[in-house]
Amino acid sequence: MKNKVFEVKDLRFRYAKSNVEAVCGISFDVYEGEIFGLLGPSGAGKSTTQKIMTKLFRDYQGEILYYGKDLKTYSNAYYEDLGVGFELPVHFSKLTGLENMKFFSQLYKQRANIETLLDQVGLLEDKDRMVGEYSKGMKMRLNFVRALLNNPKILFLDEVTNGLDPKNARIIKDLIRAFKADGGTVFLTTHLMNDVEELCDRVAFIREGEIVEIATPRALKIKHGNREVRVEYFSNGKTEEAVYDLDGIGENEAFLKLIKDKEIETIHSGETSLDDIFIKVTKAKSDA
Repeated sequence: MKNKVFEVKDLRFRYAKSNVEAVCGISFDVYEGEIFGLLGPSGAGKSTTQKIMTKLFRDYQGEILYYGKDLKTYSNAYYEDLGVGFELPVHFSKLTGLENMKFFSQLYKQRANIETLLDQVGLLEDKDRMVGEYSKGMKMRLNFVRALLNNPKILFLDEVTNGLDPKNARIIKDLIRAFKADGGTVFLTTHLMNDVEELCDRVAFIREGEIVEIATPRALKIKHGNREVRVEYFSNGKTEEAVYDLDGIGENEAFLKLIKDKEIETIHSGETSLDDIFIKVTKAKSDA
């Protein structure tokens, strides 16, 4: 059984000038070596939860345990364990990429090899360029390097591939997988369901400050999908479609006859997409 990195119990938080709780008694665990996704629409409480777990917000109710110990009892040494990739990159635009990373690495006791990290994200050749000359995608990749500067145990990532082309997004996702393979734990927030499907072991959907679903992506797709098989086949000079119950499909004579006698073009299960699940489970209570 894997160790629990975080145990979040009845977490509540209200902003000073608000009469409504931003986080309304949520509970979940994050395990060692897991990529855990917290998903939800804007304003649902994702970023607030992340800021509490990274000790940027401390005036909360409930309990958070980090490796079994109350998070509030940890000193600033806690940050040695964390790598944080903010949604909006924050760099010094009049310093080079390498100078930025050298500055931030000095904040930690443990330091990774900066040039190795820059090489891994394809920025080594641009290390001596001013960051103000970087494209948005380059700044996002540099932002990811910043999160890894201290060889962290935990990565908190917010929209980590936002603004990246498919090639560079693949590089970042491969590095996240490698981080996990080395025993690292990842807490991910994103609106990109393709990232979730490729990376996350489990996901929690949050709506209006409350968690409404926690499961693996596969379990969610099975739960919210239709147990049916949809077959497209070519007949009489055109494409036609037939739908069959998934249960007992191997003994369904009509289905077996169809795939034997017709020219099959596609076969699909009734599995739904994570985009559809996101829309369904995070729908506002007033719209439900």
